[in-house]
Amino acid sequence: MKKRFKPLLLVTIGILTASVLLFLYQNTYSIIEKKIEINTPNGVLTGILALPTNYSGKLGLVVFVHGDGTLNATYDDGYKPLWEKLTSVGYASLSWNKPGINGSSGNWLDQSMEDRAQEVITVIDWAKYLPEIDSKRIGLWGSSQAGWVIPKVVKENKSIAFSILVAPAINWISQGQYNTKKSLEKGGHSKKEIKEVEKYDNQVLNLLESRSTYVQYLKIANKDSLISKDRWNFIKKNYNSDVTEDLKHFNSPVHLVLGGQDINVDVNNTELIYRQNIQSNLLSVSFLPNANHSMLKKNIATSKLLTNLTAIFFPRYLFDDKYLNDLTQFVSQIDKSLAGVPLP
Repeated sequence: MKKRFKPLLLVTIGILTASVLLFLYQNTYSIIEKKIEINTPNGVLTGILALPTNYSGKLGLVVFVHGDGTLNATYDDGYKPLWEKLTSVGYASLSWNKPGINGSSGNWLDQSMEDRAQEVITVIDWAKYLPEIDSKRIGLWGSSQAGWVIPKVVKENKSIAFSILVAPAINWISQGQYNTKKSLEKGGHSKKEIKEVEKYDNQVLNLLESRSTYVQYLKIANKDSLISKDRWNFIKKNYNSDVTEDLKHFNSPVHLVLGGQDINVDVNNTELIYRQNIQSNLLSVSFLPNANHSMLKKNIATSKLLTNLTAIFFPRYLFDDKYLNDLTQFVSQIDKSLAGVPLP
C-alpha cells in the first residue's frame, strides 16, 4: 500500500503545484498599481492608479466609471486585463472604490446619477495634476449604469478627450422591463409567468411614481425579491433616468460597444438613440455578436462554473476576443487625432 501511495502523493503534489503556478502566472499583470486617496466634498475616495511597468514622458489616462452594484476599484480584478492592455498604448487607468467600499467615505446607494457625475468630475480635477498624466489625454470608460453618468460629466467638463461606453442603457424603466422579460424567457418561464412578474413590477413602479415610503412598499413586496431600504431609496432617486437629451452634449469622440448576447439592455435601441443624438463624426460603434453585457465570451458566460474557473486561472480569456483590441485601437486613433494625424 505504501508503494502505491507514494506515486499518488507525488502526482497530487505536482498537480497542486502546477495549479498554484498557473494561478500566479495568469493573475500577474504587467502594471504598477498605486493606491490613491482623493479628497472630495463628500469625504475620501480610495482607489488605484494603474501604470505601465516602464514608460517615459506623460501618459494618457482612462478614468473608469462603474456600473451598478457594490463595486471595488478593480471590479474584483476584472478590470486588470483591460488596464494591462491600455498600458500597451501609453495609457494609465484610474478607478476607485464606490462610497462605502474599501475605505471610501459614504454610501453609494445614497447617490443620484448627478451625484455620481460630480464625483467623476472631482476625480478628473484631481487626476489632471498628477505628474505622470497628460491632462489633454484624459478619457472616460464606463459600463452599463455609467451610461447615465458619463454624458452628465461631459456636459460640464468640455476637456474630456474621449468617452467609451460599454453596453449602456437609455431609459431606467424600459431597461428594467427589457431585462426582466429577457431573463425570464432565458430561464424558460411561460408567458403567463412573465405576465405575472410584469404585473407585480408595474405595482412597484406605481409606488415609485407616487413617492411611496419603504413601509408602503413592504406591504406589497415579493419576499423572494425583496428590495432593501437603501436600495429602495436609491431607485427612487434614479428611476426616471433617461440619457437621450444628455447625449447631445458630447463634443469629443464617443465609442459605443455593444454585445449581441446582452439581455440586460436592448442594444438595438441603444445604438439607434446614440446615432440619433450624437454627431456622426464623433460616434463610432462596435458590435460584438458573441459578447454578453459584461463583454464576456458567449461560451464562457453561459456557465457560472466555467466563468468562475476562467476568472481564477485564465482571467485574460474571459472577454470577447475582439473587445480589448477594439478599445486599444480606438484609443490609439484618438492619440493620432490629438497629434494632428488624419484618421482613415
